[in-house]
Amino acid sequence: MAQLIRLLLVEDNERLRPALATGLAATGAVELVGDCGSGEEALARCLEGAPEAILMDVQLAGAWNGVEAAVAIRREFPRLPVVFYSIQDDDAYYRAFRRSGILSHYAYVRKSNYLLPQLILPLIRDAVGGRSYIDPEIEARVQEVTRKDERSPMGLLEPSEQQVARMLAAGMSNEQIAARLGFRDKRTISRTNGQIYAAWGLADSATDEKIARTRAALIVQTGRLLRWADDGVILAEDERGDWAPYET
Repeated sequence: MAQLIRLLLVEDNERLRPALATGLAATGAVELVGDCGSGEEALARCLEGAPEAILMDVQLAGAWNGVEAAVAIRREFPRLPVVFYSIQDDDAYYRAFRRSGILSHYAYVRKSNYLLPQLILPLIRDAVGGRSYIDPEIEARVQEVTRKDERSPMGLLEPSEQQVARMLAAGMSNEQIAARLGFRDKRTISRTNGQIYAAWGLADSATDEKIARTRAALIVQTGRLLRWADDGVILAEDERGDWAPYET
C-alpha cells in the first residue's frame, strides 16, 4: 500500500476548504495534516510540523498571497512541494510568482480547471517528486507581465534604486533619503540618482541636476518612460516601443 502524502491545505474560502479537504481525503492517497486560510497561519503550521506538500490558493486572507507565503515557508523548508491554484487574473500575482524564483517542486494551475481532487492529486504527486508544472495560460500571463515590467521605468532599476526613485518623487532631499535608508554619506544618494538618470535617459537630455530630478519624479508619477525633445515637448514610449507626444 502506497504511503499517504501528508498535506497542508491553505484556502480562505470557508465553504470550499472543508469540501476540498473531504474530497482529497476520500482519494485514499492523502493524509490531511491541517487546513487554514492565511499564509501566515500556514507558516506557523509548518513550523509546528512540516507537511510533505502544500495545496494553496493564491488569493488568501492575511497580508501574504499564496506565492509570498510559499517563499516565506521555503526559507524555512527549502523546496517544500507546493501546488498553487487560483481563479484570479491579476498582474500582481503573476509578478509575485515571477519574482519568487520558484524553480521546482511546484505546480501552478487554474482553480476552475483543477478543482476536482482526482485532478489535483497527480499535481501533488509530481510536486513531491520534484517536478514542476504551470498551466500554459498562466505561463503566457507570466511572460506578458514580464514584458510589461521590462518596459516600465522601475523595471530598468535595481531594487535599491527603485526605493530612492520613489523617495525622490515624493520630494525628499538627498539628505532625507540618506537618513531614511540609513546611509551616513549623502553622496551615496547622488551616485544612485546618477544611475537612475542614466537608466531613464535623463543624463543625456538634462545637464542640470534639478531638471533631471524633476523629470525623474514625473516618470515615477506617470509610470511611463518619458523623453523631452529640444523644444520641450514630452514624448512617451508606447507598448510597441515607439515614441509619441505625451498627453496629460
